[in-house]
Amino acid sequence: METWQKNLKAAIIDPGELAALFPCDRESLSMVADRYPLRISPYYLSLIQEAGDPIWRQCVPDIRELREDGLHPDPLAEEYLSPVPCIIHRYPDRVVFLATTSCAVYCRFCMRKRKVGCSSTDVDREALEAAIRYVEETPAVRDVILSGGDPLLLSDDQLEYLLQRLRKIPHVEIIRIGTRVPVTLPERITSKLCRMLKFYHPLFINTHFNHPREVTPQSSLACSRLADAGIPLGNQTVLLKGVNDDPETMKSLMQRLLAIRVRPYYIHQMDLVKGTGHFRVEVKRGLEIMRGLRGYTSGLANPYYVIDAPGGKGKIPLLPDSACFQGDLLVMRNYLGETIEYPLS
Repeated sequence: METWQKNLKAAIIDPGELAALFPCDRESLSMVADRYPLRISPYYLSLIQEAGDPIWRQCVPDIRELREDGLHPDPLAEEYLSPVPCIIHRYPDRVVFLATTSCAVYCRFCMRKRKVGCSSTDVDREALEAAIRYVEETPAVRDVILSGGDPLLLSDDQLEYLLQRLRKIPHVEIIRIGTRVPVTLPERITSKLCRMLKFYHPLFINTHFNHPREVTPQSSLACSRLADAGIPLGNQTVLLKGVNDDPETMKSLMQRLLAIRVRPYYIHQMDLVKGTGHFRVEVKRGLEIMRGLRGYTSGLANPYYVIDAPGGKGKIPLLPDSACFQGDLLVMRNYLGETIEYPLS
């Protein structure tokens, strides 16, 4: 068993273990973890300085997750856009391929809280084969995004099997991997893994740093290994209340990412996912943060600020001074020219 696999087995999954390390309400933790599973890798746990800090908020259950907040478990209509298990086909030429439901850390703001970490939604071999057949039989698909869960929690052999099968499909031009492993389990990014990945170019990786304190020597080394393997690295940050909802924190994060060869790609407005309402930041604040980046740091450090429109209507970029506010609604237009109304609170 590799070191990263041993460390993953040592992850905290019992609220009692956490309560023994930090002052917190074990009963409340347990109530939330019974509904939305808990897992914190030893490495990510080591980044917590105190209860309630930006790292804590991202990984420790919060009783507010159980509030009836009027939000939906699947606001992006992923289940509706799933022609076969493990495939989400929203845009014409690309699909999301859900390779696993496991992560090294179960983020409390996860867009797939309804299924990630839940044994009832585990991905089996039959589902994976059905997903591969769908891609094979759909010539319009030129871009496959491996997601989950976290596809880098698959073993090297399992991951290579998927990459081999996808690379044999003539119309698949690029493969992307969405992973938070460089942030939450950086020891997973081994030299062996990177040697294997080099065989499957053009291959892109988007990772997920949310706070400057996540850029550590360990995560920097993980990203360096991937970059040295010729893999372009991007980052998708989620705008989170109490974590990164101020211009200076966001600017620091973007600058540190560039220093480790990770290109800021998206800042996501929080999806309207049930159990995550306490993380939502007002859109106007998000636009203020973007205004605090433009001109105050390199253009390379300016990602797109996007809203993934409810109902599976796709990502819509927002720029300061370009949004249309009508009362309690933000009115946007997507890539199809459809008008989308988005609640501001």
